[in-house]
Amino acid sequence: MAESVNSVHRGLAGLFDRDQKRPLLLGLLICLHIVICAASLRISFPVYRSEYVMYDPAGLANAIAATAIFCLIAPLFVFARFSFGYLCGFYLFTMVAGFLWLNSFSKLQYDHVAAGISAGLSCLTFLLPALLITSRIGRPIEISERRFERVLYVIVAFCLATSIAAATYGFHVVAINDIYHYRSELQFPTALNYAIASTMTVLIPFAYACFALRRRYWMAAAMLAIAISFYPSTFTKIALFTPAWLLCMTLLSIFLGRIATILSLFLPVLAGVLLIITIGEPMRRYFGIVNARMLSVPSVAMDVYNEYFAQHELTHFCQIWLLKPFVSCALKQQISVEMNSTYPLGFLNASLFATEGIASVGLWLAPLATFACGLVIGLGNRLSAGLSERFIVISAAIVPQVITNVPFSTLILTHGLWLLFLLWYVTPRTLFGGPAEH
Repeated sequence: MAESVNSVHRGLAGLFDRDQKRPLLLGLLICLHIVICAASLRISFPVYRSEYVMYDPAGLANAIAATAIFCLIAPLFVFARFSFGYLCGFYLFTMVAGFLWLNSFSKLQYDHVAAGISAGLSCLTFLLPALLITSRIGRPIEISERRFERVLYVIVAFCLATSIAAATYGFHVVAINDIYHYRSELQFPTALNYAIASTMTVLIPFAYACFALRRRYWMAAAMLAIAISFYPSTFTKIALFTPAWLLCMTLLSIFLGRIATILSLFLPVLAGVLLIITIGEPMRRYFGIVNARMLSVPSVAMDVYNEYFAQHELTHFCQIWLLKPFVSCALKQQISVEMNSTYPLGFLNASLFATEGIASVGLWLAPLATFACGLVIGLGNRLSAGLSERFIVISAAIVPQVITNVPFSTLILTHGLWLLFLLWYVTPRTLFGGPAEH
């Protein structure tokens, strides 16, 4: 008996030791991640749009100090439990850290100190509800696994029908360099635009996650095939790379949700830095697609929006089509179109920090706007509570890519975040063959 008790005690002690080491691992990963991101932004100066991704040795000390002060909120990611908000929050945290680094070198005309303070506070007010609101919402009615299976097949049919409908408006297999020429000629009906965005962001990852985690690999492969079938008709990078990204997130989800989240951004950026340093010019394409698109562009968008709205009237949320009839609007066209005509960066959409924050209410009220967005993400945490971490990581795999690049209202309405919340809520908690992870 004494030996059995000692054995249990040693097992509990080992578990405690692992729990003690986990914050150290998370903290180390986050520190390395920030260093690698800074290195990537430094390398971006001669490699990618050097007129906006600036670097000047004279401003290096300020950049390091601003980023280091901002990273004092990083322990939130060390001690918070994994949730949907953790996944989105870490990507947005990285974006703001990148902006604070670029802000120290930027030549654009606005109050850089005020913008840096506002960005840091906005990130904090977003993260607090997004990370800390995780309690369950009651589910008075639960659908059976058999009925949920029917829902899955309806989703598959809808995704396939949407892909076929999109192909009827044009289907061309083109190189990635030529997509912008073809994309400018696309004119989908409004309803089809909504269907395509929701399918790519929500429905395909959700169905793929259900099939993959239940080891129904042929159906999971079918969802990947449907995903890439959108590329010749929509000419978007997200359609081209979604299958590879979902497979990568499936592999990373083997780790704990928090580590998988950090690695999902850290590893691609690290690979880009190492490849451009060791191989050089042949890796410019990878660096431009991964490091620039995932890291530099969202941070540059905050820089550009700060200058534009320091010199122009705020939108007061009139860019949201539901609110536009009820508020006065100084914008004569969509923000992305206005940015394209003002800055040589293309049709530049931006995250909630730039649109719902800087553009809509200005620097000092931006933290309130981001807090409201964080509350919505907290609702998503509650609706997904009880589902496995692996399932949340995979089914929401595309959302972090979108949330850093489009307005929050666009993510909810056009890309169907509300639909993902609803699907999470009705998903049986025993769907994957055992009690849910907490």
